[in-house]
Amino acid sequence: MLLHSNILGEGKPFVILHGFVGMGDNWKSLGKRFSEQGCQVHLVDQRNHGRSFHSKSFNYNFLTEDLKKYCDFYKLEDFILLGHSMGGKTAMNYAVNYPDNLSKLIIADIGPKQYPTHHQDILKALSALDFSIVKTRKIANEVISEYIKNDGVRQFLAKNLYWKHPDELALRINLPVLIENIEEVGKLLSENSIYLKETLFLRGANSNYIEKADEFLIKKQFPNSEIQTIENAGHWLHAENPKDFYNEVMNFISI
Repeated sequence: MLLHSNILGEGKPFVILHGFVGMGDNWKSLGKRFSEQGCQVHLVDQRNHGRSFHSKSFNYNFLTEDLKKYCDFYKLEDFILLGHSMGGKTAMNYAVNYPDNLSKLIIADIGPKQYPTHHQDILKALSALDFSIVKTRKIANEVISEYIKNDGVRQFLAKNLYWKHPDELALRINLPVLIENIEEVGKLLSENSIYLKETLFLRGANSNYIEKADEFLIKKQFPNSEIQTIENAGHWLHAENPKDFYNEVMNFISI
């Protein structure tokens, strides 16, 4: 089965992978800007997310091979790959397995190390949505707000809601499988993996996903990399400071 995507523009292929419980549509504004600079932007939904297929199998081996099938189908070669958070882990795994396919790699606020499970509040909030009772987006937001106080995060999660029927809301993500496999999301990149091509790591100044102590491992596994900080931004750095994020990416890809 092929991953769902939204393709914008023509030119240099540029694939973008969203994070956990996200979707390609989260990147639509930035994707449009990249497409206006001579890129054919592929906003991809990873399995069990967005409009892509649901599967009981979920780990980075599957996510990586999904991306390989997608790129083979569209005959993407020498392309730019950008991944945020979980998507960054997929991107790193793809890069070390299929380095010849890439021109440049961009990893947004995630490193190759192991991360502890930390999405429990998000999963609890989404699990609390009983759609036999929750009949409007407003009520859904009220339920989610019991677990998630940050309005921006609630808006992000609400993008997963859609009208399954005219009077029935549902979630696009495959929530049961994501809950069952939540420990897979933080898995480390294989310690023997090395990617030699140009790589840009972008971290949010207010995020702890890439800390000073992580730089050694990043440089060890991605020796031709640079690490830049996006000020006034946390983990969702592309949404919190899209201007600086865009400028850093454009400086790096030099189209």
